[in-house]
Order: sequence, then structure tokens, then C-alpha cells
Amino acid sequence: MSITAQSDSSVYLDYSATTPLDPRVLKAMMPYFDKRYGNPSSLYASGRRAMHAIKEAKSVVAKVLECSAEEIIFTGSGTESDNLALLGVARANKANGRHIIISSIEHKAVFESAHLLEREGFEVSVAPVLSNGIIDTKRLSEMLRDDTVLVSVMYANNEIGTVEPIREISKLIQTFRGGKQFPLLHTDACQAPGFLSLSVLETGVDLMTLNGSKMYGPKGIGFLYKKSGVRIEPIIVGGGQEGGVRAGTQSVPFIVGCAEALRIADLMRDKESARLAKLRDYFIASVKKEIPEAILNGHPIKRLPGNVHFSFPNIEGESILLMLDSMGVEVATGSACSARDLRPSHVLLAIGQSAELAHGSIRFSFGRYTTLKKLKYVLGVLPEIIKKLRSLSALEICL
Repeated sequence: MSITAQSDSSVYLDYSATTPLDPRVLKAMMPYFDKRYGNPSSLYASGRRAMHAIKEAKSVVAKVLECSAEEIIFTGSGTESDNLALLGVARANKANGRHIIISSIEHKAVFESAHLLEREGFEVSVAPVLSNGIIDTKRLSEMLRDDTVLVSVMYANNEIGTVEPIREISKLIQTFRGGKQFPLLHTDACQAPGFLSLSVLETGVDLMTLNGSKMYGPKGIGFLYKKSGVRIEPIIVGGGQEGGVRAGTQSVPFIVGCAEALRIADLMRDKESARLAKLRDYFIASVKKEIPEAILNGHPIKRLPGNVHFSFPNIEGESILLMLDSMGVEVATGSACSARDLRPSHVLLAIGQSAELAHGSIRFSFGRYTTLKKLKYVLGVLPEIIKKLRSLSALEICL
């Protein structure tokens, strides 16, 4: 088919970067922007009502995570939650050891936190992953030491969609502990809501990071699950909010919205995951058929239901993105936090790709408003875009 612009609204395929606000979430938030505006730290009636709303929100979150409401700390983002988990735990427990392990495919919020700790005298080991993105548990096991205080492995990768064996990793660490408290296990689970179980009993983690913008909730809100008894040092000080761990007046509407979004995502999880997995598998098979040289990144089965990540040899991913954008299709070349970074994805390099091939990668991520019709439109324009860019690349080589 000839490439012609889509007549209706754009096809959004970047749900891993952010999700639209669910109308039900907006409805739950609205009263706390005006009528119920009290400061939750205040002792008078409107303040007590605001604090009650936060406590209710924590109860909703705790029900999904199967933990205590007191173990939930609301923050300003998933990035802040990652920072708090690594910096807060390491600094509070440095007397027990100064060794930390992270996986090679962690979000930059974890990597940069680890680098900061290195400058403070901590030693950081990076656990490798296999070519499919699954962490090498044998190597991880060999890295564990008596002075290891924290291990951080993300639940599901935000770029290639690979789902990590968190429960297996938890059992490995618990066996190494032998009844001791350390090392602790943290997981960045920002990509997991609506797709994977968030039960801390099932996953066996000590800390878990989540945020609102990946679960059809508001942006600018996140939370950290911290198992009772785990010592943590605040990274934002100046008030006694969130149990003295995170200072600053709580954003009641965002907290309420985040909890409602999580509740809805968990209710829809089984049905929506099955729907998206079917669309994902159809899209992968279609791309492979139409563009045989395309390389699927990530585990072929143990991956998020809404994630498809391809590398296209000898083509710049940014060129593909821009041409798709001109056709009304919105995708990503990697993590949204690295969208303007010209360096190749550290995730793709970690799974063994060359820098050249990594530059030709595109992430398609699906969500609640993704339909078969929309994917067929994308599949109608993508092969021609690849063909055109490949011909231009060949011409440049000849010249």
C-alpha cells in the first residue's frame, strides 16, 4: 500500500513511557483539588479528612500488594522511589556492609543512584543478563557477599519487556541470608501493574518501586513498599510526613488517583493481559513475516503482554520513529527517560547487541486503547518505511 497519513487520531504505541489518565481515576481525584483541599498535616477537620483520604489510599494499595498500609511510602515519582530505596537503604545500613548489586538492565534511576553511592565509598557489582534479558542467576549468586546490603533487580524491563524471575531471585537471596537480615531485595516494578502480580508475599521482595503514570494514573506520584523493620534514611528532609521518611506536603489528589488507578489495573489484569498478549503475538508474527531481517529483542515468552521491541539492521531507529510519527504513529526508540540521549541503549548492549544495531531499535508498547485495527494500520506503513530507509541507506553507501 502507498504511505498516506492516517485520517483519524494518532496511533499511540508508547504505553511503557506513560499512559492516559483513566476517567474513573480523574473522577476520584477531582474533589481533592478544590472542595477537599485541606493539608493532611493539619489537625482541624479539613486536614483530618485529607489525612483520612491518604490512609484509605494506602489501604487500597496495601490490599493489592498484600502488605500492611504502614509499609507504603508515597513519593513524587518512580525515580524518587528508586532513589529512596537505594540511597536510603544503603546509607541507613552501611554499618552492615557497603556492597550493592544491581542488574545490567536497570532503569537509570537505579544506575545513577548506584553511581552516587560509589562516590560515597560503596562498591557496586553489576549482574549480567543473558541474551534474552533474563538475569544470570548463577552469576548473581556468585556475586553475593557477607557485606552485600542490597540487591536491585527490576521486575520487568521497560525497554525489551523481559520479565525477571523475581521469586527465584528472592529465594536465592533468602538462602544466602540464612536467617540474617541482609542482603535486602529491591525491585523496580513500574512496568508491572495491570500485567503481573504485585503481591510482596508472592514475589518475596523487601522493597518495591511503583509509579502512577504507568498505570493510567496521574504523573508526579509514585510509592515505595518498604517491608516493616527495614531501616531507611530519608533523601528529602524538612518534615515528618510519610512516617518521617519523605518530607513535604502530600499531594492528596495524586495519592488518591494513584491508589484508584492501581485498584482498577489489578481488577483488569487477567482479562487485559490476555487481550494484549494476543495482539502482541499477532504483531510480532506480522513484522517477522513482512520484515524478515527484523530482530526481536527480549524473551520470546517471558515478556510483558504489551511489549514488542525490534531492531532493524542498517537503519537509524530515530528515522523510523520520525517517519512513523509523520504517519500518525507514536513509538519509542528506548526508555522515555533516555529519549534525547544519542548513546546506544545500555539494555541492548547488555544483551549483547552491537552499538550499531542498537541504534536501529524501536519499542512498540500496547495498552487499553490499542486495537487490532490500529495495529493493522501500523503494519501497513511500517514495511514501506523500512524499505524506503534501507534504500536511502544503500544509496549513501554507494555514494
